[in-house]
Amino acid sequence: MIQFSRRTFLFAASATVAGCAPDEPLSPDFRSFDPRILAMYGPRDDEQFPLPALDLSEVEPRFLRQEVAFSPAQAVNTLVVDPGERFLYFVHERGRAIRYGVGVGRAGYQFRGSAHVGRKAAWPRWTPTPNMIADNPEKNGPWARGMEPGLGNPLGARALYLHNDGVDTMYRIHGTNEPWSIGENVSSGCVRMFNHDVIDLYNRAPLGTQVVVRPVRGTRETA
Repeated sequence: MIQFSRRTFLFAASATVAGCAPDEPLSPDFRSFDPRILAMYGPRDDEQFPLPALDLSEVEPRFLRQEVAFSPAQAVNTLVVDPGERFLYFVHERGRAIRYGVGVGRAGYQFRGSAHVGRKAAWPRWTPTPNMIADNPEKNGPWARGMEPGLGNPLGARALYLHNDGVDTMYRIHGTNEPWSIGENVSSGCVRMFNHDVIDLYNRAPLGTQVVVRPVRGTRETA
């Protein structure tokens, strides 16, 4: 039986539905679609490209957005990426963080250390790298000059671009048009999130937000 903590889903997908989780426990049946889950992952008709509700039927609950206790201590408003565990944390108060599930591509394992959010884009264009084209010319070659934004764009609804000392690290945190890949190691890209979650993160993390990318090892946090 799947269990959720009282703090699970403390934060909704937008300010209009944000708030503390009520005292009653969440339904143990994940596929019953608790109203608080629907508040975070339901349709987003307010978007430039309206998002359908996320199909939650095959999503592991641990990869859904939730608040957790977090250690070691990080400065408030820091982003921590743990590619090995496939989680991303936004530290919003001392000892607490919002945890998001992510999918990690090969490029997502190539950067370690600190950076900051140097650019943000809503519904960005996507251009495959030369390596991506070489690896899969049939799939990526047609988009060598870029793909327009939309529901079929691999960067999804939002993208955060990491810079270090004014230089683009080529490390991106972004949405995805393959929600089934969250919680998985994937063949390409950096760090991908559910579109609903990357919108939430985009709204929380301003330009200049510090980002720490952990080496591949276990995290220290509890639900």
